[in-house]
Amino acid sequence: MRKLKYILLFILSATIFNSCLVDDTTMVDDYDQGNNVAGFELTATTIAAVADGQEYKFYMKVKLIGPTVSKLDNDVTVTFDADASSTAVEGTHFRLDNPTVVLKKENNYLGLLEVVMVTEDIETPIAVAPKIVLKPITATGESKVVASGKMLTVTMNYACPSFLEGSYNVTVTRDGNPMTKYTTIEIVKTGVGEYRTSEVGHWTAATLGGTPGFTFYDVCGVITVPRQNLVNLYSNIVQGFVEGNVDEVTGVITIIYKITSTWESEYVMICTPIP
Repeated sequence: MRKLKYILLFILSATIFNSCLVDDTTMVDDYDQGNNVAGFELTATTIAAVADGQEYKFYMKVKLIGPTVSKLDNDVTVTFDADASSTAVEGTHFRLDNPTVVLKKENNYLGLLEVVMVTEDIETPIAVAPKIVLKPITATGESKVVASGKMLTVTMNYACPSFLEGSYNVTVTRDGNPMTKYTTIEIVKTGVGEYRTSEVGHWTAATLGGTPGFTFYDVCGVITVPRQNLVNLYSNIVQGFVEGNVDEVTGVITIIYKITSTWESEYVMICTPIP
């Protein structure tokens, strides 16, 4: 009787197991019959350029994903347009000179959509950055490929011309007290309106190691210090808490930030250009 009980349990378990296999196979088959989708890799991004009258090109990543991409043979052409919800004006802020992207099998169905950022007649600073909302309209070339409904929001930051790179005499106070660990610094440009100093806090660069100095931004004469790790190496946090500025006449830069660890200190750095 006990043997019969075990045999019945074995048969029941096998039946359930086989039923699960059938269900799983059905799900895979259904998935294989679905459409492949062409669209943007991201849903949001930011582009930036100095408003100097020039045009700047940026590229948005496009890709094809889906259950049967590996079985496709033909190129896929995807057409894009700006959605009506865009606050950026075509022709004034941007252009789509070529609104189509050809995704090729030999490139693993990856491509780039070119967006031209226009800066002519743009007066900075702009109170609210314009945004382009891009959307894929059509996808042709394969029967089982459709355009994704996912849109990409592109924030357009227009920066004022900024020329802060150079050598400076510097005075620094820590919590209101003068310090003389260094009296000159170098400032290098690392991006649009983005700079990095050669020194930070109350140490010398040689003492700290890591990536010397700290990063700050110049947006139309307003100086800000983003949150960052000390020389990209230590857990100490370097961060601005009051905006600094650039004197339009003298070129003197005032940078205000703090360093936080188990302690906290505030630093005011006055940088005077060396002729």
